[in-house]
Amino acid sequence: MSDLIVKAAVKEALSDKNVASDFYDALNEEVAEVLEDAARRAEDNDRKTVQARDL
Repeated sequence: MSDLIVKAAVKEALSDKNVASDFYDALNEEVAEVLEDAARRAEDNDRKTVQARDL
């Protein structure tokens, strides 16, 4: 699976916290699931364009 997140951006967003190395992989998997669900919802609504409302 390709990286869907930017580790540096995550680290910056959580700058006041330590981030475990396995957190990035878990977050990447969560993002992949959200994207798959959004794409499926768009398809179920006969659209090729994924929109914010698909989240």
